[in-house]
Amino acid sequence: MTIEPMSDEKVLDSWHKNALPWTSAVRESRIESRNLVTNTAIIDAITARQPESVLDIGCGEGWLVRALADLGICGTGVDAVPELIERARNAGGGEFQIASYEDIAVGRLEITVDVVAINFALIGKESVEGLLRRTPRMLAPGGAVVIQTLHPLLTSGDAEYVDGWRAGSWTGFSDDFSDPAPWYFRTMESWVKLFVESGLCLVGLREPLHPVTGKPASVIFTAV
Repeated sequence: MTIEPMSDEKVLDSWHKNALPWTSAVRESRIESRNLVTNTAIIDAITARQPESVLDIGCGEGWLVRALADLGICGTGVDAVPELIERARNAGGGEFQIASYEDIAVGRLEITVDVVAINFALIGKESVEGLLRRTPRMLAPGGAVVIQTLHPLLTSGDAEYVDGWRAGSWTGFSDDFSDPAPWYFRTMESWVKLFVESGLCLVGLREPLHPVTGKPASVIFTAV
């Protein structure tokens, strides 16, 4: 299969190539924004729902599931990259499964949880849209979807403020990284529309501030 320069397939291809350096960067605390803001922000947003169970979609090497386990919350992590799931399983702290967004969209992952968490893992287009349409069926009564992602107003840069694919970058990361994944930019209006089309109702929006820049480091959506 030919991989288009900017596509959902290209996103996954990049993560297969960068699984090991990403694991090292996370576990060695090399990413400043995560250390200062976004890790705590997603944990706070999840625990505000007082869940007993959480599904972490796009879990990577499993740090969030482990952090929630330390708080007594039962977590399951899924990711489409086998190398990341292997490292998550080796570290423990929860259950980890290989599952693509397409697998989830068509119902191959049978699970019901109090919170579906997706932390900086919605960077594609069609795969993301199919995934979000499925999430309401995985929620227990009173459950919620908690998503942390790039803030549209802070990441639009000099480009026009419209939906569309953008080139990725590993600027600020080590030379171990290669072939950066593209990502699909969505405006704030587009995100809200996507929730509505997915059968979700937005009930919370947070903009965690970076303590140095004073600007939002991300945006966190909570939907039911």
